[in-house]
Amino acid sequence: MWLSDDDLQKMQLLAGGWVVSKTRVPAHGQVLRVGLRAMGDTEGDALPADPEGDCQDGRCGLIKRPGDLYEVLAFHLDRVLGLNRSLPAVARRFTSHLLPYSYTNGSLRPIIWWVPDLQHLEDANNDQNSCALGWLQYQEMLQPRGPTLATGDAPCSSIPRGEWSRLALFDFLLQVHDRLDRYCCGFQPDPSEPCVEERLHEKCRNPAELVLVHILVRRSAPSRLVFIDNAGRPHHPEEKLNFRLLQGIDSFPAAAVATLQSGRLQSLLLESLRMDRELWESQGGAEGLRPLLRTIDRRARVLLRYIQERNLTVFGDSPH
Repeated sequence: MWLSDDDLQKMQLLAGGWVVSKTRVPAHGQVLRVGLRAMGDTEGDALPADPEGDCQDGRCGLIKRPGDLYEVLAFHLDRVLGLNRSLPAVARRFTSHLLPYSYTNGSLRPIIWWVPDLQHLEDANNDQNSCALGWLQYQEMLQPRGPTLATGDAPCSSIPRGEWSRLALFDFLLQVHDRLDRYCCGFQPDPSEPCVEERLHEKCRNPAELVLVHILVRRSAPSRLVFIDNAGRPHHPEEKLNFRLLQGIDSFPAAAVATLQSGRLQSLLLESLRMDRELWESQGGAEGLRPLLRTIDRRARVLLRYIQERNLTVFGDSPH
């Protein structure tokens, strides 16, 4: 099974833990961080809630908007493909009196495990990154010869090239634009898109201004990306798929590509998603989930064709 014991333990805490504290997340209005205690944690029951302490011990989760439920599917996709870069996520209905009414009105929300040691830049305007990387620097870094700067001086130089391949594959299947193409340069966005409303799309004319976002690592594992905010776009039209997400990538992880080629992606995902009862039942089981899974499967076939047409290679997964 692709879900590790650690995953299952965290999923159990997220799905059934008591909510013992809540904290607003600065600059993220509709997100709450909650401290959780496992059911039957009698020792914990006697202790007063200590939000920071609970989070440092890995007993916190981030409750997101009902519209972000796709993040749970993204977590299962990450595990089925053997990428193991996303954080455990489950769907849950909350009843705790500590939470605002909008969180306890019966709507299903995703709750994602809170990483205690994500590395953030000191810069308050850029705290959603562990390292500041522009699009041009990123493309330069993907070149087979590597960055021209002395490697240690390049931003994000602790992150090996294989990590970017994992990220590009994952983001393409989910059509997550936020990290690699928050300006929507790789497709023609609708006028209602945030990248148009925030006037980001106009910057596509000047690649030197483009930056990557949500490029995060843990202090305990600085050479391994952590994928956050994976809600992506389940309904992004096929004729507008964003191939810019794949730009500069010349090889992909062999195990993930083999799973895409196997023709079993949908059935593996169904088997995995069945572990999340709340999500499974709310979506109408296999029948209700199938349209979403078909979309991912079609994107997988497009990606395999892309790899084949360009004679791109695959690389064996390192133990990390």
